[in-house]
Amino acid sequence: MLPVLLLGLLLVAATPASAHAVPRAADPADGTLLRTAPRHVTLGFSESVGLPSDSFRVYDPGNHRVRTAPADHAPGRSDTARVTLPDHLSPGTYTVAWRVVSADGHPVSGALTFSVGERTAAPADPPRTPADDPATTALHTVARHLAYVSLALLLGTAAFVAYCRPPTTAHLRAPALAAAGTLLAATAAGYLLRAPYERGTAPSTAFTASALAHTATTRPGLLLLARIGLLLLAAAGTYLLSRCRVRLPRRATLAVGAVLAVALALTWPASGHAAAGIQVPVALVSATLHLLATGAWLGGLAALLWTLRRAPEPDAPPASLPARFSRLATASAAVVVLTGTYQSWRGLGSWQALTGTPYGRTLLAKLAAVAALLLAAACSRTRTARPARAPTVPHARALRRSVLAEAAVASVVLALTTLLTGTAPGRAATETARDVASPAPGIPTASVTTLPFDTGAPGGHGKVQITLDPGRVGENSVQAVVYGPDGGLCAVPELRVTLTLPDRRVGPLDTRVTDRGGYWATGAFTLPLPGTWTLRATVRVSDLDQATVSAPVRVRR
Repeated sequence: MLPVLLLGLLLVAATPASAHAVPRAADPADGTLLRTAPRHVTLGFSESVGLPSDSFRVYDPGNHRVRTAPADHAPGRSDTARVTLPDHLSPGTYTVAWRVVSADGHPVSGALTFSVGERTAAPADPPRTPADDPATTALHTVARHLAYVSLALLLGTAAFVAYCRPPTTAHLRAPALAAAGTLLAATAAGYLLRAPYERGTAPSTAFTASALAHTATTRPGLLLLARIGLLLLAAAGTYLLSRCRVRLPRRATLAVGAVLAVALALTWPASGHAAAGIQVPVALVSATLHLLATGAWLGGLAALLWTLRRAPEPDAPPASLPARFSRLATASAAVVVLTGTYQSWRGLGSWQALTGTPYGRTLLAKLAAVAALLLAAACSRTRTARPARAPTVPHARALRRSVLAEAAVASVVLALTTLLTGTAPGRAATETARDVASPAPGIPTASVTTLPFDTGAPGGHGKVQITLDPGRVGENSVQAVVYGPDGGLCAVPELRVTLTLPDRRVGPLDTRVTDRGGYWATGAFTLPLPGTWTLRATVRVSDLDQATVSAPVRVRR
């Protein structure tokens, strides 16, 4: 059963995870033209963020690194990061590349620009947004998925032995030890890879003293250490009891096992989605119960399948064994459905997010898989409803096939569950879109519009970024930058930018932008009325190929 589950998880692991903390506000805002240099660059996020070393990098108009103080949090705001700039900045356009770690442990990165005094052309080799190292990301993803699978198998085997009471447990010792060993190794690998994963560096940087020390100061790192400690404590206790040949009373054994299981399971939600957002205490309890119930159900299913497969062909386990597991699975499924419903509501926030976000679509796939699993479980349950007598060989074979089919569907459910932990919640994505549409008050913003274009000719696509500053009624400056198919700065022979106010039948007003050597601009363009204007750009990339694109632009008073 372990290879089947691992194969399902590794196939799903090929999908990249989405970061969960998203920027809501920036000061200076992206594309802003300032009269004087700012003292700080400040970024506000949708949740609290951690700051790895070198989390902010500032580049001057000549693409040289600006010496800054280490980034820190704004006073009393764990969701707001800032970096202090030097006292004197030369006129021109500056680029800020940043990388932070969201409350659920996933890094998120981006870049913004601001200009002091005047806008200057982008450098020939502009600084890039910090990127993830592919090898580190792949190894970290595999370690995380292996940890989920091995936890489910370990908890499920323990629950199966405690509740179902099979006649013998010797055959379950090897799978349990393999699950425990895999969980310990995956957790240790996760700790080693934590610093490179946060910083986006190669796996070879995992073994430096600074990387190991930094991880020990972060919440994900401390929880990984706690998980390792709990596993070693359980292993040491089991070894000592076996060496001393001491048998604890059954109730004491169950109590100690339950405490260890809850503590072990809590290390996942404490560094995941439940640790950020609304109703954190309730979410932590719900997520822990969800993980325990999932392990008891799906891991117990693997233990039952292993027991059925190990039984000699002429014989079969007692009828009470699958019947007991059926009751355990039913109770676990009820807990999974109840806690899953709450977590779905908390993660989605709206019905629109169910189909309009990657989190919602992944959740729909999981719900479909859970429905299939419940159907397969119902089929298995009908085979356990026989009288408590020695089952016939055909009945035992049919039960094995039914449980095997149930286990195959369970592997898909577990894979989708782990995939959800790497996908931004729909509530955060929806709130971020709303915040982008309505910038936070008090933050000076210019109107920045990006228009993709495609002439239909080979290489004739890209985007044009147009900035109206300050984007209000009266005199404005207009700047436009054209980017080519590779995302780099692109020189075009002609660019025309106009604005029309359809409601008042005003326009089109030609901004008369001119080529300034790398970008297009005009220093004085008057917008006479507030409202929703239509911004239209005609981009000519050759003598024969051009494209016209448009978008609405809100002009304030």
